[in-house]
Amino acid sequence: MGNDGKEMLKSAQEIIRKTSLRLKLDQTTVRRLLEPDYIHEMQLSVKMDDTRVKLFTAYRIQHSRSLGPYKGGIRFHPGVSREEVQALATLMTIKCAVAGLPFGGGKGGVEVDPKNLSERELERLSKAYAKMITPFIGPYFDIPAPDVNTNPKIMEWMTDEYIKTVKTSYNFQPASTNFNYLRATFTGKPVDKGGSLGRTEATGRGGVIILMALLSKLNDQLSMNNAQLNSNLRNSLKIGNWKLKIPQITIAIQGFGNVGYYFSKIASEQGFKVIAVSDSKGAVFVPEGLDPKTTLHCKEEKGTVAGCYCKGSVCDIRFGTPINNDSLIELPVDVLIPSALENVIHKGNMDRIKAKIIVEMANGPITSEAYEYLTEKGILIVPDVLANCGGVVVSYLEWLQNIENTSWPQKKVNMKLQKLMEHAFETIWERTVKKNKINLKESAFEVAIERIVQGFQS
Repeated sequence: MGNDGKEMLKSAQEIIRKTSLRLKLDQTTVRRLLEPDYIHEMQLSVKMDDTRVKLFTAYRIQHSRSLGPYKGGIRFHPGVSREEVQALATLMTIKCAVAGLPFGGGKGGVEVDPKNLSERELERLSKAYAKMITPFIGPYFDIPAPDVNTNPKIMEWMTDEYIKTVKTSYNFQPASTNFNYLRATFTGKPVDKGGSLGRTEATGRGGVIILMALLSKLNDQLSMNNAQLNSNLRNSLKIGNWKLKIPQITIAIQGFGNVGYYFSKIASEQGFKVIAVSDSKGAVFVPEGLDPKTTLHCKEEKGTVAGCYCKGSVCDIRFGTPINNDSLIELPVDVLIPSALENVIHKGNMDRIKAKIIVEMANGPITSEAYEYLTEKGILIVPDVLANCGGVVVSYLEWLQNIENTSWPQKKVNMKLQKLMEHAFETIWERTVKKNKINLKESAFEVAIERIVQGFQS
């Protein structure tokens, strides 16, 4: 993944440069936006079950705390590289600013294939990483979270090791018996260990909130006189051919992991018609609309969604047809949700995309060339830095609950998530309309960078 990481970093920095040029920022400011504050590269010594000691290369990159503490996940993957972690830390700064959170951006990673470790080895690796980064993290400085191949259990191990190390290594004497504010150093923890209700489905739920906010704005636009609509918007809506009524809106979701599943489940509950889903092993197309819960149960039994033609509580071949991931992306649906891999829409297939709206639930699922082509074609694209920020929003809410030594019911968490997501969308939509263009990504980066630069000056 070394080259992928370099390309990811190059792409992220190029977007920042182009946005900075439009905003007429000086070179010193641009450099501050591009370069991370700190790059921590470490070697972790971990004892294996057979008593051998192995070294693992690890990183924690803190990009910017212009708006608040560094915030970002920790990934365990054999392809982890410095460039990849730096790119992701940079994009976390943008994402937190887009969401209006009092956080900056950071990211961490360990170059390891966790599938090759026993649970005890995984625990020792997690604790070794937490102990190594303890001197430069904390509830008001840097707040890690789960990412690829890490989960609430790993966050629990890391949190426990962090608190233990702080107490023993720094002669820590708490002013009270409340340790929740120390637990705020990590988010994505188990609920009974200071985690937040609603965190598991937050990214998928946030994406649905953004889609519904977009459709609400489009409905408002459709009620206007056609002459008031700018040409890009008028072309994208194909007025007269597409009625914005939720039960008629079809959705295809590429990726049926945590994000894709919860997006499909919550969208279906809101009345949307999810007609296709996929995973790495296959895809299904159910024209009358599939049932996400039944499809998930089927996937758990089969190990893949392939063959899971599930309508209501029944799965039967009569309800659908087998397709592959490539075919799913090219279906004539109203809304396409890429929620798995990066660069799945590219030069080779961009001219076959038929969706009217694309919501980027994965990070970077559309190449720069395809993004430009599809935007010119009039397809509305909700960028990843807005669409999938529900996870970091609820991470912020978890952090807040820990700091305040409280725990909220899920209904309250979901209400706060909705309010923050809708406010973020409203700000970016206003920028887009003001500039008479339909490119939400450009607007999102402009809003984020203006906020970050303002933080530099305060």
